[in-house]
Amino acid sequence: MSSALDEDTQQTIAAGRETAGAMLRAAQKDLQKVFIVFLVGFLGTFYALRLYVWEFFRGVTKAQMDASVSGNVSIIAQTPFDVILLQAKIGLVVGILFALPPFIYVSRDALKARGAWPKSPVAPWKLALIGLTMVVLFAAGVAYGYFVFFPFTFAFLAQNALSAGFTPSYSIVKWAQFIFLLTLSFGLASQLPLAMTALSYAEIVPYELFRDKWRHAVVGIFAFGALFTPPDPFTQIMWAVPVITLYAFSLYLARVVVTAKRGSEKMDIKATATHHWNLLAGVAVVGGLLVYAFYEYGGVDHVNDGLAAVGSDYVFLDPGSQLVLGAFVVAGGVVGLAFGLAYLVYRDIQRLERTEVGVGDPSKLDLSALDVAGVRAAPPEVFADRDEDEIMSLASAAIDDGDKAKAQALIDRFDEAEADREAEAADAEDEPGELEDRTTRAGGAFFSELTGGETDEDDIGGYYTDIAFIVDSVTSRAFWVVGWFMLVLASTFGWLYTGGIRDVYEDFLGRLPAAVTPEEVLNVVALHPMEALIFEVKFSTILAVLATLPLVAYFAWPALRERNIIHKRRRTVFLWTGALVGGLLGGFALGYSYVAPTVITFLVEDAIAANMIISYRITNFFWLIFFTTAGIGLLADIPILMVLLNTAGISYRMMRKRWREVTVFILAISAVFTPASITTMFMVTLPLMAAYGVGLGILFVLTVGGRRDLSPARGAAE
Repeated sequence: MSSALDEDTQQTIAAGRETAGAMLRAAQKDLQKVFIVFLVGFLGTFYALRLYVWEFFRGVTKAQMDASVSGNVSIIAQTPFDVILLQAKIGLVVGILFALPPFIYVSRDALKARGAWPKSPVAPWKLALIGLTMVVLFAAGVAYGYFVFFPFTFAFLAQNALSAGFTPSYSIVKWAQFIFLLTLSFGLASQLPLAMTALSYAEIVPYELFRDKWRHAVVGIFAFGALFTPPDPFTQIMWAVPVITLYAFSLYLARVVVTAKRGSEKMDIKATATHHWNLLAGVAVVGGLLVYAFYEYGGVDHVNDGLAAVGSDYVFLDPGSQLVLGAFVVAGGVVGLAFGLAYLVYRDIQRLERTEVGVGDPSKLDLSALDVAGVRAAPPEVFADRDEDEIMSLASAAIDDGDKAKAQALIDRFDEAEADREAEAADAEDEPGELEDRTTRAGGAFFSELTGGETDEDDIGGYYTDIAFIVDSVTSRAFWVVGWFMLVLASTFGWLYTGGIRDVYEDFLGRLPAAVTPEEVLNVVALHPMEALIFEVKFSTILAVLATLPLVAYFAWPALRERNIIHKRRRTVFLWTGALVGGLLGGFALGYSYVAPTVITFLVEDAIAANMIISYRITNFFWLIFFTTAGIGLLADIPILMVLLNTAGISYRMMRKRWREVTVFILAISAVFTPASITTMFMVTLPLMAAYGVGLGILFVLTVGGRRDLSPARGAAE
């Protein structure tokens, strides 16, 4: 194994092992203390979960549910060891986190000897301040999650499951994992101010990058929220808005510390506050009065009416006493004071940046702070190391601010710098040597290998240029393809989400025999809070893919025909679509009417005979229905598609030769769109491969063993 690694990697691994061993040896005499800390964290977490935390989580889960919904929500253990093992795992993780800092501290001598310890000691009060800030920010993020986000989210998810006819019986493992994942996400998101400020101050990530890429950050925040929160817009806004606000606040802090570092002698926050004390006092008074007016003049009622209008059960409560109201008023005054001071400091920063134009390193000059005259007067070094993306981002920001002249000036100065760089490169350029010739020949040889060289006309696998040409023909119409895909996806999901899944469920149960009484013996449960939504998304995606394939074929058809991969005209797409849709609908009707009810009835009656209580998971139950309905249609479509492909020019020999690639493709599709189970993946793959084998058998007969394909001869008129 070691021979497969280069020398540098082997040395790095060896150094890591040596450092770990040295840390253990250095901390050996104190390992008992470290273990005691670990044990305290482990046992404390274990018993805290057992005595307090589970009940707290249950209260958070049901906080915003009405009585009818709350009474149907239950937390269950699937195995006898679920609870104790979950408590042990969580306690183990917390214990390790508790023991890690003392372990690093007692092994500091070994780290110092290897240069892995800071050479310049940091003042203890600074470390304590950083640690306290991290804890406070993390606690604030977690508090928002538990007291605002989670109650709304769980109420929405439980109501959605019940409205679809399912029982929200959450597995304690999946329920706890969902809570801890989102808790961690809120805690880490709350660290944005500290992380961005530290990275900007240390110039690991320049402040300008955070500032210029804010649009990307907003898109990323919403994308993360779409992945880890329910798809309802209100919940996603509740996730995204606080994080975006934190990002904006973090940008402000980063700008303050970066400006203070670059010109600390010219920025005095204390002097700013002293000079504008009257303005700050007025802002604080206004903040306190706004809070007082909100509670005393009907603000609570208006907010509660608005929440009720959007379907929320959450309510703002009155303070309850004058003492609490006074505390809220004081808090409002402090917040107003903080915002007023922040504005004044921000104004001083802008003034400082304007006065420091041209001072220091020109490459560090902040172009966003300059006006059009400043951009044109800036030295050439300012643009020497800038790339096009950065300049275009600054120009776009200037256009957004309504300053088109500045945007044009930025582009003009960058073009001048680019011309100078090209001229210098041309002067320094030598004649290409033997190394370049060898590189060109090697690249050509590699491309020849990649394209497969001269290949048989029936083998399309090695034609890299053909594939690239076909892909380009489709991507040029990507707007239509993606638009149609998203339209089908959104329409299907919207139908399922607004009651379609309940209608299908009730209609299917009505097709079961009278001996199978759903109200008594058949119950479909949600073990994960988002299980119903995840199924709806996956099912909608499958339908969207199937609906998009004909459109992709329509756009790719001219390129396929030009490359002699197929020979029929593009109108054939409509014939193909009709044949495949007919096979799909016919198989679906057969499965939905006879196969699926028969299979479910057999399984239910077998369980009833064994005196069992039936509680099927949403995922397993509906995937079984899908496989025994639409799955039969898909199986019927495979031989039909193979015959159609043969009429289009893909030979029987080609399909028989490429069965391995088809198997891998089907396995990959099954892994993505079926439940996370190897058994289920193979249960899907084997019937599909059997249908592929049937298609090969049909083609063997139709093509007389591959000697005569169904496609017209090359150049034949149609």
